[in-house]
Amino acid sequence: MANVLLFNPFSAKNGYRIPNSILQVAASIEGKHEYVIIDGNLEKDPWGTISEHLENTEFDVFGCTVMPGPQLQQAIPITRKIKRLYPQITSVWGGYFPSNQYESVIRSNFVDFIIDGPGDKAFPALINSLVNDQSPENIENLIFLNNDQIIKTKKIAIYDQDALPVLPYSKLNEFYPLRKYLKRTFLGKHTAAYHSSMGCPFTCSFCAVVPIYNARWKGKSANLIVNDINYLIHQHGADSVEFHDNNFFVSEKRVVEFSEKITSKSIHWWGEGRIDTIDHFSDKSLEIMRRSGCKMIFFGAETGNDDVLSQMNKGGTQNAAQIREFAAKMKLFDIIPEYSFVLGLPARTEKEVNDQIDRDIAFIKEIKEINPQTEIIIYLYSPVPTAGSELFEQVTKAGFRFPANLEDWLNPEWLNFDLRKNPLTPWLKPYMVDKIQGFETVLNARFPTITDTKLTLLQRNWISWFSKLRYQAGIYKYPFELKVLQHFWLRYRRPETEGFYMD
Repeated sequence: MANVLLFNPFSAKNGYRIPNSILQVAASIEGKHEYVIIDGNLEKDPWGTISEHLENTEFDVFGCTVMPGPQLQQAIPITRKIKRLYPQITSVWGGYFPSNQYESVIRSNFVDFIIDGPGDKAFPALINSLVNDQSPENIENLIFLNNDQIIKTKKIAIYDQDALPVLPYSKLNEFYPLRKYLKRTFLGKHTAAYHSSMGCPFTCSFCAVVPIYNARWKGKSANLIVNDINYLIHQHGADSVEFHDNNFFVSEKRVVEFSEKITSKSIHWWGEGRIDTIDHFSDKSLEIMRRSGCKMIFFGAETGNDDVLSQMNKGGTQNAAQIREFAAKMKLFDIIPEYSFVLGLPARTEKEVNDQIDRDIAFIKEIKEINPQTEIIIYLYSPVPTAGSELFEQVTKAGFRFPANLEDWLNPEWLNFDLRKNPLTPWLKPYMVDKIQGFETVLNARFPTITDTKLTLLQRNWISWFSKLRYQAGIYKYPFELKVLQHFWLRYRRPETEGFYMD
């Protein structure tokens, strides 16, 4: 039996979400190995807590889940320090970042193994191989070094989600009271985060999920989802749920069955889906979803240019006309569509890049006319290493390169890159970034987000009126007066850094 230290690094300001990824890893070794959970989101001094455990217990394995962006700010220095002070401990990383940036991670000299995709079977198998001094080469979903050669073992299909062990909520509660994770959001006073499926069946060329799951998806059954949600409701007081699946709405049948079973619980819920998927749901299904408490759905609209959508390999049938019509459709069912747009993709000339930005801004304004309730999230395009995609090949030819050294990801510009706010892409010029960010400031002032529960009706009306002239005239340059008001009043939600949480 091994002693395992599981670490969930700080991920988002006010983002106290139930750490489902670490819980799933913990479930895989429950009853087989001893473990402790350290959550960087709830620790004032994560390293202090970790070092205290290390001083009192002889750990064999350090496991860390790592997403791009803020989590790197704790994951890199803490893993590096553990390897320096406790070289006998095997360090294992999992998550989107190490799977997509595996070469720099595995050559860092302080990460020994990467779980490449789901680790429900790979992680316990790896621990067993370490305990028994056996070769890990036959363990699926692993990346490691062997004589300076990178070994990537066989990738297998996503596991049957219903066959996996139940999440050890009671064990997590021993380390951190579960109620601490149920924070106030616009959905409710005690919002829980939940993950009901793995992967996504689509191959969008800008998405970090694609290289990991290879267009595969599997979800838990509606019965199992409802059982878990009921536990969070009755045992810990949850009154709302965020589903953080890559694509919650793949199966209309599953969504409807869940909605029917959860309706009596009087909760509100939110999830992520695709426009071209949910557009094919029946009106009856949409009515059932809304009645069950579905308040908002996040969609990747991306752009109003059909040619660019094709270049993104968006897949399915999504196009500009459908994006418009779907925004109107959601209004009829009183479900708020949350559209994200990706601006600043590469093109043949600087003028083409700039013109496309202008067209996307105009398209966003058109969507707001069709359905003013539509929430808009704007990202600057950040490349993802999707091998073989036309878009990534174009990016590479333009001279873009990821850091070869893992520790370079700690530099501020690469943190902002992961948050899609400073892409470091050679074709996107500073004046274009200023235009996009200026428009975002004006847009957010003209249409204050519903997710900011602290903004009063008077404040909403005032800042909306104050920005009206700029918005209508298309004057986005130097919106300093709006930034001042937003600094004191508007807490516009940044999903990449803080989720919905307002406390």
